[in-house]
Amino acid sequence: MILRLHKNARTTPAIRDELRAAPASVSTNALARRYGLHHKTVDKWRQRPSSEDRSHRPHTLHATLTPEQEEIVAELRRTLLIDTVDLLMLVREFICPTMSESALKRMMKRHGVSSLRALMPQEEPEEPAKPFKRYPPGFVHVDVKYLPRMADEASRSYLYVAIDRATRWVFFEIHPDKRAETAAGFLERLVAAATFRIEKVLSDNGPEFTDRFVHGRERTPTGKHAFDRVCAKHGIEHRLIRPWRPQTNGMAERFNGRIADQLGRTHFENSAQLRSGLEAYRQIYLNHLPQRVLGHRTPRQALLDWFKKEPERFRTDPHNLPAPDR
Repeated sequence: MILRLHKNARTTPAIRDELRAAPASVSTNALARRYGLHHKTVDKWRQRPSSEDRSHRPHTLHATLTPEQEEIVAELRRTLLIDTVDLLMLVREFICPTMSESALKRMMKRHGVSSLRALMPQEEPEEPAKPFKRYPPGFVHVDVKYLPRMADEASRSYLYVAIDRATRWVFFEIHPDKRAETAAGFLERLVAAATFRIEKVLSDNGPEFTDRFVHGRERTPTGKHAFDRVCAKHGIEHRLIRPWRPQTNGMAERFNGRIADQLGRTHFENSAQLRSGLEAYRQIYLNHLPQRVLGHRTPRQALLDWFKKEPERFRTDPHNLPAPDR
C-alpha cells in the first residue's frame, strides 16, 4: 500500500491511526501530553478521515491568463513550434502586454508544452551521431556566417569563426565578402592570435576555403588555393568535411548558433555597435561560461590547464591573454 506522507511530517501513520481511534472520552490535551504533540495537531488528526497527508498545492492558481487564453497560447506553441522568447513577444503583442517570462514558463509546464524538442516531429537519423574525436589544442574548426545588414552598411557582412576543438577557444573577424583572399588573411591572423600551434584546420567546401568543386563537379583539391597556400606556409593540415554533411563541422555551427541567439536578443544601431557587441560576447564566452564538455570549465581555464600539462604545444603563454572582469 502506497501512503502519501510529507517529507517533513512529524507524526507517523501509526500514531495518526491511534489518534483517530482514540475514544471521545479521552481529551485532546491528554493525547497531546501522551504523544508529545501540539493540541492542534492532535485535533487535526482526530478529525481527519484518513492518515494520509493532503496535497499542498493551492486550491486556486493565480494565473496571468484566463483558461481560454492559456489554451490558445499552448496551441500556438504546439502548432508554430516557436521558442519561449518568440512566444513571449507574441503573447505580449496580441494577448497580454504584462505577461512575464516566468509566468509563461509555468503555464507551458502546466499544459505539457514546456519542451520544444518533445513537440517537434521525431525523425530517424540516417546514422547515429558520433562524438568528436579528442585532440590536444591545435585542431581548429573554421566557418563563415552571414550577419544582418546594419543601417550604415551597403550590404551584409560575414563573420569568419575559428574554434579550437580541445579548449573551445574562439577567434573571429567580420569581413564584407567571402573571397578566398579574405579567408587566407583570416587564417594568417588566426595563426598569430592563437597561443598554441595550429596543426589541423577543418573547413567546409566553400570556394573561400578550397577549389575542391569547380562548376558543381568534385575534384581533388589542387593545393594552389589561397587558403591552402597559407596552410602549407605554416605547416597546417587542411581537412575538408564530406560534401553535404555540414554536421561534420558542427562545433563551429553550434557557436554560430550562439551568435544567432545573441543577435536575436539584441538590437544594434550600426556596424560599430555590432562589432563591439560580438566582441563583448566573445569575452563572456571565453572567460565566464563553463561548458560541460570541458568538465564545467571555461575555455580560458581549459587553455591554462593544457598549458600547464603540455607547454610544448604553445607558442606563447596563455596567461597573457586578457583576464576576465571580476
